[in-house]
Amino acid sequence: MTKVRNEEEFQDETPIEAPVVINSENDGEPEGEEMTDEDGARHVILNIRKTLANRRIDSYLAHRFPDFSRNIIQNLVKEGAVTVNGKKTKNSYKLVAEDVIDITLPPPPNNELPGEEIPLDILYEDDHIIMLNKQADLIVHPSRGHKSGTLVNGLIHYSNSLSQVNGDFRPGIVHRLDRNTTGIITIAKTDTAHWRIAHQFEHRLTRKAYVAVVQGNIELDADIIDKPMDRHPKVREKFAVCTETGKPAVTTYQVLRRYQGYTLLKLMPKTGRTHQLRVHCSYIKHPIVADDVYGGKPVTLEQIVGYKPMPVEGEPGYGMLPTDPIITRQALHAMELTFRHPASGESVTFTAPLKPDMQLLIDLLEKYRPLEKKSILKKPAF
Repeated sequence: MTKVRNEEEFQDETPIEAPVVINSENDGEPEGEEMTDEDGARHVILNIRKTLANRRIDSYLAHRFPDFSRNIIQNLVKEGAVTVNGKKTKNSYKLVAEDVIDITLPPPPNNELPGEEIPLDILYEDDHIIMLNKQADLIVHPSRGHKSGTLVNGLIHYSNSLSQVNGDFRPGIVHRLDRNTTGIITIAKTDTAHWRIAHQFEHRLTRKAYVAVVQGNIELDADIIDKPMDRHPKVREKFAVCTETGKPAVTTYQVLRRYQGYTLLKLMPKTGRTHQLRVHCSYIKHPIVADDVYGGKPVTLEQIVGYKPMPVEGEPGYGMLPTDPIITRQALHAMELTFRHPASGESVTFTAPLKPDMQLLIDLLEKYRPLEKKSILKKPAF
């Protein structure tokens, strides 16, 4: 972990109790807490020990983190990525003793990313975009804890034409998926394509559809979850519904299929908050299967089969042990994405087939856990 500690005023920071840290290093230095999120963002907590004469928070942070310009720091404050004493602040705020600053910084630049031969499931490619079906256990771009083995490393190996809008650290990346969420993701090959598609995401002009297997039987066939979100107040690598401090987060869902003890959903996010679908499903007491971060439980073959005969040759699940997990990551897949093509301006829709682990889960539920009362669709719509 890189620490910046050359200025006298930094001696006025003392550590506070550290939350649980995942995928971050800890060098044991007794100063403010720092951790790295899955997407490479740095989360830092600083405790100001004495009043700094007429020191605005934007000026202080720009001096504290010289890798970031004051303009970048000011934008982070405006976006709510900086809080003081648990509340959003303004750039003009003047720091006083005992203030606790909580800041989330974007990943640092990296001009020497190595290309790696990583399998890429390419659904479509032209001179402007690449559409991929991302596999599980793949981080989208490098971070402090993962400088190799990411989708970006694979893209650098595959193509010498990637947009540079986000710098050398995230070439081509227009939007992200969680490490263990599979499905459709857009890669821009030119800067023009990048900003034209990014504009559509920013102004919610795209249409996104996910499928998920959740625990339990949801009562309504369709509904809207309109619950603001923010970082979890205690576990900083998680997010949670926060009605007072959260940013707007809206998800529409539709039941595709009902099973005994499980529901297959189509999820359509209207906003793009980190972990939004996972948090919203957990909030309504139907966590996504195997999403252990948000309450989802793993599912083994014997749990699905129950007292029925185990699968025989030619049937889904044949060859598995009864205690084998069917899926080892959240059962969430980005199925469909619609936007206007950056060159033609025409509306285009791309669909990503399910990955084998999630397809197996659904096939087993169809065979062993069907309900007599069918849902609005006779079969899953993919």
